Amino acid sequence: MTPSYSPWLVCLSIGVAVMVSFTSLRLACRVADSQGLASRIWLILGSISMGVGIWSMHFIGMLAFSIPVTLRYDIDRTLLSLAVAIFTSGFAITMASRASLGIRRHFLCSLVMGLGIVSMHYIGMSAILIFPVIVYNWPIVAASVLIALLASFAALWLTFNLRRTTHRLVWMARLGAAIIMGLAIAGMHYTGMAAARFQIGAICSGGVALDNQWLALVVSIATFSLLIITLVAGVFDSHMEMSARSHAHRLEKANSQLTFQATHDPLTNLPNRSQFLGALQSAIEGVDGQPSNTLLAVMLVDLDRFKIVNDSLGHSYGDAILQEASTRLRYLLRDGEMAARLGGDEFLMLIKTQDAKSVFNRANEVVLSLGKTYNVESIELHLAASVGITTYPFDRSTADVLISHADEAMYDAKHNGGNGIRFFVPGTTVFTVERLQLENDLRIAPQLGQLELHYQPQVDIRSGRIVGLEALARWQHPVHGRVPPDEFIPLAEASDLIVHIGRWILDAACKQLRLWHLEGFSDLSVAVNLSARQFRQPDLLAMIEKTVSGHGLQPRHIVIELTESVVMSDAHRSFDTLEKLHQLGFKVAVDDFGTGYSSMSYLKRLPVNKLKVDRSFVSDLGASTKSDSIVKAIISLAHGLGMTVVAEGVETMAQRYLLDEFGCDQFQGYVFSRPRIAADIPDLLKAKPLPLEPFLEDSQVDELMRATF
Repeated sequence: MTPSYSPWLVCLSIGVAVMVSFTSLRLACRVADSQGLASRIWLILGSISMGVGIWSMHFIGMLAFSIPVTLRYDIDRTLLSLAVAIFTSGFAITMASRASLGIRRHFLCSLVMGLGIVSMHYIGMSAILIFPVIVYNWPIVAASVLIALLASFAALWLTFNLRRTTHRLVWMARLGAAIIMGLAIAGMHYTGMAAARFQIGAICSGGVALDNQWLALVVSIATFSLLIITLVAGVFDSHMEMSARSHAHRLEKANSQLTFQATHDPLTNLPNRSQFLGALQSAIEGVDGQPSNTLLAVMLVDLDRFKIVNDSLGHSYGDAILQEASTRLRYLLRDGEMAARLGGDEFLMLIKTQDAKSVFNRANEVVLSLGKTYNVESIELHLAASVGITTYPFDRSTADVLISHADEAMYDAKHNGGNGIRFFVPGTTVFTVERLQLENDLRIAPQLGQLELHYQPQVDIRSGRIVGLEALARWQHPVHGRVPPDEFIPLAEASDLIVHIGRWILDAACKQLRLWHLEGFSDLSVAVNLSARQFRQPDLLAMIEKTVSGHGLQPRHIVIELTESVVMSDAHRSFDTLEKLHQLGFKVAVDDFGTGYSSMSYLKRLPVNKLKVDRSFVSDLGASTKSDSIVKAIISLAHGLGMTVVAEGVETMAQRYLLDEFGCDQFQGYVFSRPRIAADIPDLLKAKPLPLEPFLEDSQVDELMRATF
């Protein structure tokens, strides 16, 4: 019998084959990209969809075949062919989703997959219940097997290689591959059909007779629906996974940025102190773990004159300089080294070398590099650098202490003029740790009652009458005992502690003065010293006025003492502040006069009531003609400006006599009294004054001088 084919069913079967091939490419991607239960679900769904699709293509192709006999089919064998198709599809998807596909595995898998497709086809053919049975042309059968094997080989190769492609036109490549695979699968089917020979007069009995046209349409619709649903589900799942990956990537990027910001300086993008400490600690462990001649150098670099540029030109210029400096430091680094920004205009560097000479050479490179001209917005700026260095294991300290030692060496370089290099020498100081502890103790000293005020009388030089007192802070440390003022006052001035201590001193002095007034010493005044930091506080005037009035005192009872350097460092600002103090009724004294850099043009404008002659001039009175001349000049200048003169550090009667001869008004010093606790002051106030003798013979004065000096 001569068979015939329905053209539209043939085309439909080829379309199903192409659709199956395209879907299988997507399914292989989903199985490969998924893990655990999701991967197994996609494998099962993919096996069913692809198997049903291949079987449907075969079945539609069978329905497209027509002979002058109504064909009947064995349902069990038909379902068996479907099962073979599903099993073969599952195997193919599993192989295509593997991480690797070697040539031997490729050939083996192609053999299994090709034989599976061939088995599905010929089992389906055997489901036709026809007598006499179908006779096959074996060369053509062999050709169909070969086509199936080649199609399987190509399908696996295309599926595997297109699985990971992310190009935006990948869908075109997959569509082309699907067309090739679909034609190959259809070619195998129709080659197998061409091998079948139906005998003239053959009849079909039993089984199920099917309406080719409508059944083909139903199977096609069902198959296309299943494949489209599978494809859409795969695309949607892939989109959701890509979206999740995108969110995860953005989250990872955000976390990375947060981590970077937490460990790096935002202006220069250099590592910050915590990052540097971690790197330094790791480097120390590396040196200790593998003994070698490696030398770790910790450099603390400070830009000289940076504050001047920053204050005069603005922060934008300062930021530009810091960014340029960080770029220059990066350029000087080698493998395994690090530069970091400590803060402000200070940088840290971790350098690895072999000897101290190399460390010095590297530090000199830093000084030379940072000393080059900075061009910011067409302005040439010239700065320098001070570098402090300590080295490990020569300095066997912890990472944070190494930084402190480098900082100490850097400050030594700055104090010696800057633009230089200083090495820290272990064993020469324990200042850093002790200073920190002492500062912590000083911070709570007022609350614990460890600070107290002593008072030194200021005496009229001729009558011997006490005209005022100077309040002086003293610290009784529970461990170190009495800490000298020249130790804890500079410590307080180096931080904001001096502001809090200054407020405590003013409050304690006013409180005590009020008690003395209530005891009957109503004309008594107290002088209180202000530091440079206090003098620059914006709430200074309000704080002083509130404290004094809060204790029921008048401004005339308080004398504000300032050093000459504080007053003259910013004369314009000092004039405004002192003028306001004067208007409020407070008296002002300039301490340590003659040791600073007074400007006569400013001094005559300043509302100052007293000048205090520094003890360095008083101690040489009678023994140094220059000191005598200076003291005379100061007294003459002060009187000419309408000021009272107070001499400090008067320790002998000879000095008192000479000061009286020079015209000095008041004095304070050990010749009258050391600083005394508050409880001793009433007895001094009640004691009878000891005036100078009105006249002394020259021989008596000379004898007094000789006894003194």
